[in-house]
Amino acid sequence: MKIDGRFWLTKEDQNFLGAGRIELLERIDKTGSINAAAKEMKMSYKAAWERINGMNALADHPLIERVTGGKGGGGTKLTPYAHELIATFHRLGELHRQFMDRFAEAGNDPERLARILSRTFLTTSARNQLPSTLVSIETDGLHSTLTLALSGSDTLRSVITTKSVENMGLSVGCHLYAIIKSSDIHIINSPIENTQDNVLTGKIETIERSADNIEVSIRLAGGTLITVLEKQDSSVPLAVGEIAYVVVSPLHIIIGL
Repeated sequence: MKIDGRFWLTKEDQNFLGAGRIELLERIDKTGSINAAAKEMKMSYKAAWERINGMNALADHPLIERVTGGKGGGGTKLTPYAHELIATFHRLGELHRQFMDRFAEAGNDPERLARILSRTFLTTSARNQLPSTLVSIETDGLHSTLTLALSGSDTLRSVITTKSVENMGLSVGCHLYAIIKSSDIHIINSPIENTQDNVLTGKIETIERSADNIEVSIRLAGGTLITVLEKQDSSVPLAVGEIAYVVVSPLHIIIGL
């Protein structure tokens, strides 16, 4: 059994945008012609025009505009509003896919699905909620060490109880979140060798200062953005654009589904 779901955007209780309609708009953008786009999708010009009319009737602004004259004798192009709609649809579609992937993790277990759903709508105050993939689980009695892959080649290790691994139904390959308080991450002058802590390398993107603290955003080598909260009297020199090394204990990384 597989949990699945179609993604549509509706407006005024009518279907507005779906994968087929977005594909039609993209092919019009590529070919500059409704007729050529319809042929590529193996549909009649009339069917393509009816889809466009249906979208235009619900849209806040026109989606296409005619181009007259020129070497090709004119044609059709998308409006800036249509390009915005396409980008929005693809972004929402990706989030929908991620949401359905989390459903799929439950398999045939409705209780596990209930646990996943309860955590999906949980909001935490932790600044760092990093999407990760579980690479390995090493169990040693009451505790287990998880190796998590972030984007790119960055990895983190988290130590949680073995009972938590079992209760959450964690398995290699599942998608989860590494949740870290910004105050539990620290910036250091240089990489540390032979340490049990996580040490990552990145580049400083922003620095914000208050009377007591410094909030630093760092883009890791693999692309993940993390936020660090240091005391104002930190001895580490900080400058936007500079390479930074950060350290966080595996005990300070909470796992979320």
